Amino acid sequence: MARPPLVGITTYQETAVWRGWDRSASLVPRDFIDPLYAAGAAVCLLPPGTDDEHTLRAADGIDALVLVGGADIDPRMYGGGPEGSSRDRAERALLLKALAADLPVLGICRGMQMINVCLGGTLVPHLPDTLGTDDHQPLEPVFVPKRVTLDAERLPGSAVGGHWDIPCFHHQAIDALGTGVLATGWTEDGVIEAVCVPERRFVVGVQGHPEVAPVRELFGAFVAAAAERRSDGDGVRERVGGVNAA
Repeated sequence: MARPPLVGITTYQETAVWRGWDRSASLVPRDFIDPLYAAGAAVCLLPPGTDDEHTLRAADGIDALVLVGGADIDPRMYGGGPEGSSRDRAERALLLKALAADLPVLGICRGMQMINVCLGGTLVPHLPDTLGTDDHQPLEPVFVPKRVTLDAERLPGSAVGGHWDIPCFHHQAIDALGTGVLATGWTEDGVIEAVCVPERRFVVGVQGHPEVAPVRELFGAFVAAAAERRSDGDGVRERVGGVNAA
């Protein structure tokens, strides 16, 4: 029986309260985890390490990477700069290693922005300054449903169809696209809501939150790509093992 692909998920760095404790925590809502389990993946959490070496060591053996939402990316990272918060730096290290190994990557909200920034792109710092409205992120912490038109020939549209209604909550967005990054989804006001990197096996970013009302087709396609990557890796290990044994 084939082993399930292992998906590494980055984590929010937040103060959390549980059973009377109020502590700094690395956490991930179950919303991100459950659709991956449902699609057949195993999951591990990837909090930032003390440095890149420790961060990457924890990710050894993953078959795919999910970059979750969260706080704004440090503007010093725009265009691929080296500065940023500990989380920024950790996620950049994980993403660049995943890209080098052709691991499937799914970036959600901040995660989509991280893909773009790490590949040399930039962000709109505050959408209301550009659009004149806070339609994409109201003052209250509630998701806003947005109709997104997708390129049906490219991911994620090739997996989910030509459009979707997706919950959103973001005050930033992609401005200049990074190297190799292709815009594949837009709202009516022209905000980029989905991207892919066509030259990679599966690198997809979505600005909205497909985990909130789970988009099974997207998570299914992502986990299928992870399983394919695991199968490729197992084949290489078998061939290398056979050579070594000889």
